[in-house]
Amino acid sequence: MSLKKLGGVYAPHFKNTASFTPEAIPVPAEVRLPMSMHEGVPANPVVSIGDYVKVGQVIGEAAGTVSSPVHASVSGKIKSIDRLDGLTGKKAVSVTITSDGSQTFYEGLSPVNVTNLTEFLDAVKNSGVVGLGGAGYPTAAKLTLKETVKLDYILINGAECEPYITSDTRTMLDDAGYVWEGILLMKEYLKPKNIVICIEKNKPGPIKKMRELCAGTEGVRVHVLPSLYPQGERKVLVYNVTGRIVPEGARLPDVGCVVINCTTVATFAKYIKTGIPLVSKCVTVDGSAVKQPKNVIAPIGTQVRYLFEYCGGLKEDVKKIILGGAMMGSAIPNLDVPIVKVTNAVLAFSAKDAEPPAAEACIKCGRCVSRCPMSLMPPYIENAFELKKPELLKKYKVNMCAECACCAFTCPAKRPLVQVMTLSKKMLREYREAKN
Repeated sequence: MSLKKLGGVYAPHFKNTASFTPEAIPVPAEVRLPMSMHEGVPANPVVSIGDYVKVGQVIGEAAGTVSSPVHASVSGKIKSIDRLDGLTGKKAVSVTITSDGSQTFYEGLSPVNVTNLTEFLDAVKNSGVVGLGGAGYPTAAKLTLKETVKLDYILINGAECEPYITSDTRTMLDDAGYVWEGILLMKEYLKPKNIVICIEKNKPGPIKKMRELCAGTEGVRVHVLPSLYPQGERKVLVYNVTGRIVPEGARLPDVGCVVINCTTVATFAKYIKTGIPLVSKCVTVDGSAVKQPKNVIAPIGTQVRYLFEYCGGLKEDVKKIILGGAMMGSAIPNLDVPIVKVTNAVLAFSAKDAEPPAAEACIKCGRCVSRCPMSLMPPYIENAFELKKPELLKKYKVNMCAECACCAFTCPAKRPLVQVMTLSKKMLREYREAKN
């Protein structure tokens, strides 16, 4: 069975910055570091206002298994510890550091000696790395598998199927050595039967680079994917590469698979080799309202305004700014929002490109159904949502939705289907909580 039978759309690629080597921006005046840049339990701050910290120093300790430490991305003084998320408005702890401009590294940073699985998993956790493709799940927790799991495949996700984003492409070109070292570490300590580097065919440079690295290494290969969105969605990737179906409610290890982003792999490998944790990100800055699109390297916690300033600023007709990809990213309320661990792109669009089309009545064409990678029925879910029938949302398996936006992208009536999916999940969750 081909991927077309799983749905997907031929979204424009707009990989304008694929050949642009990342440039480091000047150190910002301050950074704001949320303690919840990952799925699971937020980190606990271990600093106080007025403390002087250095790059790579732990300022937030992981609070349990499904959590991740947060490290200072600049050297300077702790300005404030607030309880507000600038993106969502929810109460969430953030630590703001006023930079001294020197970028002095913490003295305790040194290469990590890894000789067994436990030490490897500890190193991955201490690196602060999470799912850098956007999911944000703590990587050490993902790689901590039950003894009953028979790990047949580790899939290195280099699909980068979202329009505009090229930061993973640059990782596979500029940090290919770290990607390869991370692969060898997982091969040694997790002992999978196969490691497959998955890259869309529109990225010939990374394909060539990765094939050169894995040539002659048993159990490691490159799989070239069709350029069809959403190739990088984990369940789609598992099916397209292995032919295995992940059932509703199951985890990937239940079918013998793990999917891990290529930049995630490079990040923990770099930490083990150098001792430098996750303190900066390569971010694609692009979109029709950006004067000079680039790939930039910025300290985590940098306000997006600094990224745009480095790229020549924004055009006068800017209408919408998105953190993440054009298909699955989130619109942000202002330029003070910081980039976080999972930020791989900041996109700005003009009014012409950002104005949503007027929605019309559903014409029952079925395009959304045929293009859904999860084989869901968006019109039925939309109807159940409007009728406030959570029991029907459960019946139509709304929680299987990946929120990839294929349904909305292909809808000729321009129905806001992906927004309905998100709100439907919330309705079903609240319904279940009320029942319990």
